[in-house]
Amino acid sequence: MQRMLRLPETLAKWPLPRRISPFYHNIAPQSADWLRGFNAFSADAQEAFDKCNFGLLAALAYPTADEAHYRTACDLMNLFFVFDEYTDTLNEVKSRELADISMDALREPLKRRPTNESVIGEVTRQFWISAIRYANETPRVRFEDTWDQFTTAVVEQAKDRDEDRLRTIEEHMKIRRLTIGAEPCYALAELVLELPREVLEHPLLKSLRNAITDIIIFDNDMASYNKEQAANDASHNLITIAMYQYKLNLDGAVTWLAEQHKAQVQQALRLWPQALALSFSREIDKNLQFYIDHLMNWPRANDCWNFENGRYFGDYGLRIQKERLVELLPGAHDRWRLHSTS
Repeated sequence: MQRMLRLPETLAKWPLPRRISPFYHNIAPQSADWLRGFNAFSADAQEAFDKCNFGLLAALAYPTADEAHYRTACDLMNLFFVFDEYTDTLNEVKSRELADISMDALREPLKRRPTNESVIGEVTRQFWISAIRYANETPRVRFEDTWDQFTTAVVEQAKDRDEDRLRTIEEHMKIRRLTIGAEPCYALAELVLELPREVLEHPLLKSLRNAITDIIIFDNDMASYNKEQAANDASHNLITIAMYQYKLNLDGAVTWLAEQHKAQVQQALRLWPQALALSFSREIDKNLQFYIDHLMNWPRANDCWNFENGRYFGDYGLRIQKERLVELLPGAHDRWRLHSTS
């Protein structure tokens, strides 16, 4: 029985280094305290939230944002956790109710939320009322659209749980590219920029976003696999799906996933200079440079956060980042291994 998981060094050749916001130490605790004030979690969920340190993720992902923009990024990361925590075990119908509440709060941020409503409504409203103080109209609409896509995909994931459905890799990626939440994160970076829709929908930029998103997904699934399989919650992890679909053992599935990751890194690095060469006007080009830098920073930010927070590896993240070996926890791993070899 396999007891160790070896994590490949997927970003060994990624050219962007780790960067962090200068506002991290002052602002991240403020955002965490803001969320804590809602009393949204049980004691166990609050402990899980504290381990995640989403302010660190925001600091790594938005290192050049000004103080107000970085605070909004912190609040968004915390909102993601609330929404995930509340919908994680719900069925499709109940998840749809929470998705509708969040979207209504986003579209009507000046409307007072009902007193008997889930806290998700007020958390969303307060996040968005703060964000739109400096948001331009085009990115504001774009963020609302991407949040709608994210919450709808989470509902679809709940439906899969209801049906105990294990998707094929192709089916999985269609929904995973939405549930990972990358597009709202990219849209948040746009809030302070003037970038026309036709620029953001340029085929080169869409392809670059897709490659970056896949890199984030692949790294996330490798980092989270051990925790998820131990909790019997790995059916939406690509390692599990590859083991089942291609009848691989764990090492074989990780090797397969590393090859997919390598292909997307090559794709992103090929598209990067082409995207930088796009030219529209002096002001748009300046904003576009900022946006592309934000996209290209995400893989490094996500990878560093995977090891620096306590969500996946507890207190051993930095050691595992260096040694690349993870001891498998007791859990559901053998169930998927038996499926994959049957």
